[in-house]
Amino acid sequence: MICTVVSVLSACSIQKGQTERVTFTNPLLPSGADPYSFYKDGYYYYTHTTGKSLDLWKTKNMADLKTAQHKTVWTPQPGTMYSKQIWAPQIHFIKGKCYMYFAASDGNNSNHRLYVVENESADPMEGQWVLKGKVADVTDKWAIDADVFEHKEQLYMIWSGWEGDVNGQQNLYIARMKDPWTIESERVKISSPEYEWEKHGILREPETPVVYVNEGPQSLRHKNKLFIVYSASGCWTDFYTLGMLSIEADKDLLNAANWKKYHEPVFKAAPENGVYAAGHNSFFKSPDGKEDWILYHANSLPGQGCGGHRSPRAQRFTWNKDGTPHFGKPVSEKGKL
Repeated sequence: MICTVVSVLSACSIQKGQTERVTFTNPLLPSGADPYSFYKDGYYYYTHTTGKSLDLWKTKNMADLKTAQHKTVWTPQPGTMYSKQIWAPQIHFIKGKCYMYFAASDGNNSNHRLYVVENESADPMEGQWVLKGKVADVTDKWAIDADVFEHKEQLYMIWSGWEGDVNGQQNLYIARMKDPWTIESERVKISSPEYEWEKHGILREPETPVVYVNEGPQSLRHKNKLFIVYSASGCWTDFYTLGMLSIEADKDLLNAANWKKYHEPVFKAAPENGVYAAGHNSFFKSPDGKEDWILYHANSLPGQGCGGHRSPRAQRFTWNKDGTPHFGKPVSEKGKL
């Protein structure tokens, strides 16, 4: 069994106890890209990209993230293939143990691969995190932004990767897992950048003048459908946005033809609200399980790119009559949630 919390934070309020409701304003922290959280034993465990280590925040209420307990739980050994460019960590509780998945390299982006560490402690802030190793399919190609989920008692991984060994386009792949650190099937490509809103990626570099991007895939389940919400276009542009795939729950996840891709973004920047490059989301529920929230990062000004200006934000979302998620638009930093 895998216990994950679908990360979804909204611009409303978060429950505190049975009656009191606490308001808050975005961002949840001054800085923090690729935010992710899950709920276990009455606490939210939150993480985001630091670039050099795996860090966790522990809080009973996501609105209190700025004052939450914070700890660096794992730092890589220097001089390894996974010692630098540590991106997009995620924490999951699978079959009685905690796992953190992340992308890392030796400092050369072309060497980015996925890795996982394991902790047997019931509390992820305690115990020892041990590197289980690289998580890769047989092609062992460039890979970042892993998400792991269980479907019909089977574990799957989705991620962003290259078709070959040269940068230029990031696709979304899915594979079946044997255990939390081993991929056992071939990878299957389920999405590539094809629409205009997925192809903002000019770099103006001689070797790589443009990169088309699908990345940051996140699973979201509702009734008889499974959704994959992903980030499109370059994070270095103001056009970073969220797209979506869906599949019927009774279909084969490893058959690319079973996946439906939506023609339009499902969540994008709101310059009128002072929110730019909104993307790389995750989901979570309120403690009572009744509210769905989307957790994402964004910039406060145009042109701020992929650096430290990105900050984690949350807002509540609802569901359309056809069973698809309705995320609305990013709320202003001035509006209380």
